[in-house]
Amino acid sequence: MTQQLSTNQDLDPTLLRAAFGFFPTGVVAIAAEVDGRLVGLAASSFTTVSLDPPLVSVNLARTSKTWPDLRRAGHLGVTVLAGEQAVVCRQLAGPVDDRFTGIAHLVSDEGAVTLDEGLARFDCTIYQEVDAGDHILVLLELHAVEHVDADSPSTPLVFHRSGFGRLEQTA
Repeated sequence: MTQQLSTNQDLDPTLLRAAFGFFPTGVVAIAAEVDGRLVGLAASSFTTVSLDPPLVSVNLARTSKTWPDLRRAGHLGVTVLAGEQAVVCRQLAGPVDDRFTGIAHLVSDEGAVTLDEGLARFDCTIYQEVDAGDHILVLLELHAVEHVDADSPSTPLVFHRSGFGRLEQTA
């Protein structure tokens, strides 16, 4: 028996958010030093895009109060958060003045900020911004990369159904 999805031109944002939540995503920190202060946010919409040129993307809400400052940075740091960094992720989503308190990080000569405990760290510049409804799709060009050893037991922080989790590694 064939069953069709019902169409609804007025898709309820609450229902959409719940449906989107079934797709697990990794979580990254995006940060930079801007005008002498650390600015950053956490995002769960990070994805790889291209190897040539090396590009990644992230989707950010148009309502973000942090993105207008971050986009002024010469370089941005992107850190793939590890499974044990849920507290760090919440902190990066909290009050602006407290986002980096107690978080070990590096600042590159170009101002990209990456977190010490991440699984992978990228130094990026903005390649292109694309209007995407209530979000902005930001394509970032990679200029440097560093990651933990492939044999590391660490796993990424995962955002799923509005909560954080970890991947279980299988042999």
